[in-house]
Amino acid sequence: MMVFLAKRTAALVASVLLASLVVFLVPYVTPGDPARKIIRSRVAGELVDDSTVQALTAELGIGDPLLVQYLRWLGRFVRGDMGLSYTSRTPVSEQVLPALWVTLSLVVAALAVAALVSIVLGTAAALREGSLIDRLITMVTQAFIAIPEYWLAPLLVLVFALNLSVLPSAGWAGPASAVLPVAVLALRPTSYFTSAVREGVLDALGSEHVVAARARGLGHARTVLRHVVPNGLLPLTTLAAVWFAGLLGGSVIVEVIFAIPGMGRLLYDGVLNSDIPLAQGGVVVVVALAVALTTAADLLHRILNPRLRSHHA
Repeated sequence: MMVFLAKRTAALVASVLLASLVVFLVPYVTPGDPARKIIRSRVAGELVDDSTVQALTAELGIGDPLLVQYLRWLGRFVRGDMGLSYTSRTPVSEQVLPALWVTLSLVVAALAVAALVSIVLGTAAALREGSLIDRLITMVTQAFIAIPEYWLAPLLVLVFALNLSVLPSAGWAGPASAVLPVAVLALRPTSYFTSAVREGVLDALGSEHVVAARARGLGHARTVLRHVVPNGLLPLTTLAAVWFAGLLGGSVIVEVIFAIPGMGRLLYDGVLNSDIPLAQGGVVVVVALAVALTTAADLLHRILNPRLRSHHA
């Protein structure tokens, strides 16, 4: 286990460093002088004085070798200094951290809803394998995959906010504001979670300890609750972490449509306004958190699954 943990930690650090390098290099590999891009993001107009460009280049050290610039930027980042936003002229960290908290709240709520619904549907489908209920649950949840967020979100706003007036159409002002965006984000994970739970429960139903429990006279309901469902939920640990990582950076559409001040909206505004420090800081934080969550989930999965522990002992 210690060897596995050391390997995953090394892979985590390498992934974050690679992501930070790619993000840092983006302004340099895209057309145009980085200094001119910075100035144009601060002031309107296309005409930029050469002396101003040279002064800013010297001030920011943009003329130094790229490796020197990267190590200097990475050193500041590790210390929590993500630089100043070009548009607001405030520290990037003061914008990233509140936005990250909003997105984490949104993603956790969406995955919790998806997990609860999928546990019920997946278990019901597995216990009635091949029946009409099983086929109906599978068909409906698989259809969720084909529904894009950019289509579902406006539809829900039209129905529940404009026509029925029971939920707010946008903003982040309380639990009611989270209902529609959580429903949109939870739809796709529910499909994959339901399939995973169904397969996990089916595998658990045929395992030796479940057969032994039934042979000892343990009732069907108690066997399902104590042995089948817990073992059937093991695939959810890794799958939920993968979706968590994906939703952290993939909630842009939902956050823009519902005007939610989260990381997706922040990154969208950063790219739209050519705010390089804001975009760089946001992307690196999201990547680091996503990789860390995936690693933690993989470790948890191995701890909970005795077969994996023995295999990698």
